[in-house]
Amino acid sequence: MQPLYTWRIKLKKMSNKCGYCEKILSTKRALELHKRTHTGEKPFSCILCQKPFSQKSILNTHMRVHTGSKPFSCDVCQKAFSKKSHLERHKRTHTGEKPFSCVICLKSFSTKTHRNGHTRIHAREKTFSCTVCQEVFSCTTTLKNHKRTHTGEKPFSCHVCQTPFRRKPDLGRHIRAVHAKKKPFTCDICLKSFTWSGNLTQHKRTHTGEKPFTCDICQKSFTWSSSLQRHKIAHTGDKPFSCDVCQTSFGRKSNLIRHMIIHSKEKNNFPSSL
Repeated sequence: MQPLYTWRIKLKKMSNKCGYCEKILSTKRALELHKRTHTGEKPFSCILCQKPFSQKSILNTHMRVHTGSKPFSCDVCQKAFSKKSHLERHKRTHTGEKPFSCVICLKSFSTKTHRNGHTRIHAREKTFSCTVCQEVFSCTTTLKNHKRTHTGEKPFSCHVCQTPFRRKPDLGRHIRAVHAKKKPFTCDICLKSFTWSGNLTQHKRTHTGEKPFTCDICQKSFTWSSSLQRHKIAHTGDKPFSCDVCQTSFGRKSNLIRHMIIHSKEKNNFPSSL
């Protein structure tokens, strides 16, 4: 027979059980707040814009939208935020931390939103379409970033040098590499450090000899994706890089750059008009 205090604990837990979903909460207060997720009750309203909230703490956070208060500051770059969660998310742009992993391919992401958008790739869900070119994307964030390739918009600016970027992750990488000069990703073989995890992954292949990129035509393998793309031109004959002076086309950008020197010399040797 169970002791009396054990039954009291069980009865206390039962008294904090949600009548909608049967979830058991730790306190009556927690139960009261939880029930609002079912009822939609929002008893706390903003005195400025009348937007309602389910909890007073959420209302207090919302008020910072009106006051401009940003009490949470990054200790690396001093950028300030109105919410602690926004600061924690921002800090990952400095540390490179990616705590959210795809359960299918184990790819890691810095935010849950990006991870959820990625999982749609496995489900082949692409429901967000670009109104300019009709390309379809699996999440709104990717679509929004893509649209900027059409508009040229670069809404994320470096607070140090004002360089603008199209995507927020690009800004974070810029700050780490140029201003913070942080290299948090270290090779466990030779101890060489890198600013980005992708660079470390590529570097490790110089030790392992891994060549994960294979040509589907001749089966030749390459260490880097860019090397495979350059190789494929030998099969396709594609010449995507054109000279804007004489329209000569090249398979590689490096060949175009070397070719442009010819025009540069011609321009320098051209006699000036008297």
